[in-house]
Amino acid sequence: MSVIDEVVARTVTAAPRAEPDVRPSREPATARTPRLELSVGTAVSRYLDLASALHGTAIHYAVKANPHPVLLRALAQAGCHFDVASPAEVRAALAAGAPASHLVHSNPVARRDHLREAHDLGVRLFVLDSPGEVAKLADAAPGACVLVRIVTSGSGSDWPLSRKYGCSVEDAVALLLDAARLGLDPAGVSFHVGSQQRDPQAWGPPIRSAARVFGAVRAHGIRPWVLDLGGGFPAELEGGEVPSVSQFGAAIEAHLADAFGEDRPRTLVEPGRGIVGDAGTVVTSVVGVVDRGGVRWVFVDAGVFTGLVETLDEAIRYRLEVPGVGGTSGPCVLAGPTCDSADVLYETTPVSLPLSLAEGDELRIHAAGAYSTCYSTVGFNGFAPLPTVVTS
Repeated sequence: MSVIDEVVARTVTAAPRAEPDVRPSREPATARTPRLELSVGTAVSRYLDLASALHGTAIHYAVKANPHPVLLRALAQAGCHFDVASPAEVRAALAAGAPASHLVHSNPVARRDHLREAHDLGVRLFVLDSPGEVAKLADAAPGACVLVRIVTSGSGSDWPLSRKYGCSVEDAVALLLDAARLGLDPAGVSFHVGSQQRDPQAWGPPIRSAARVFGAVRAHGIRPWVLDLGGGFPAELEGGEVPSVSQFGAAIEAHLADAFGEDRPRTLVEPGRGIVGDAGTVVTSVVGVVDRGGVRWVFVDAGVFTGLVETLDEAIRYRLEVPGVGGTSGPCVLAGPTCDSADVLYETTPVSLPLSLAEGDELRIHAAGAYSTCYSTVGFNGFAPLPTVVTS
């Protein structure tokens, strides 16, 4: 029995097959749509592939990508560490069996009481990027280890993350020195190259910037010891083939060797989509097909407000499949079920779907295991949150 089979056998077999769904129905839960079908075995396999490609680098799965407890338990049993951003995520990781020493708190601007609670639960490694957060952390989590997040361009990614967080190299040096002055451990540097990053070379510039921070801080007699390489590892979405995980690993290792030489720090990564994206398929049903002035609109029962928020601005383009429906295909606008006009998935660049597609047909949205069920929690317009069906 393989490592993946052993992990899945310990976690999935005893798990409930579907989460509760408040909608009355005579159909079995697994037949209802919309739903996320989550393959825990695929996620564990992606983790092991990444761990092999980045040998010696700690893999911290980003809990926010998909916090399903069966998934977290399987990853923890396979040896995965976790990236958390709130006390709820800390507790979820601990409940999955991860020790607190395997957690990194990656939210650079957090509530003081949340920092204190995470610290009380045993978390010791925190990411921040501003002077106020250094002072806040010193008060809420005395003696904690600090990673300062530096800004990146996000170039090459489908979903850049460069506006909200990140500081300059010069500011990072100052923040680490402030952290030391306030009794914190100036542990090192963090960055993120953008979600669904398709360019393995994207890690090069921020690794070189991090090396500059390390050098400047060392000149003050301080020895930072860890570099957080962030996430960004892609899933198999639409938009062309993505490089293999081994290509990403080789490029990152080369950049680390070039920037740090033999004085390389400990490294960690924070993949979310790269582990769980390909493990999930959102299964939807066609609600209706409408012709609007010669433009074909296909409405399905999952949309922006029910798990597919990453289609905003058509940034993330999922792979679509319509099983059992053939014939000629043509361009279609794809829209969600709510009455909100923003609930449109793909319009600027329509999708190609069979022209025979009709109400009740199934449409499968692949590589949607990340940032789908966790974004579908409000019940907007009376639509229930997206349930999960766990598979092996």
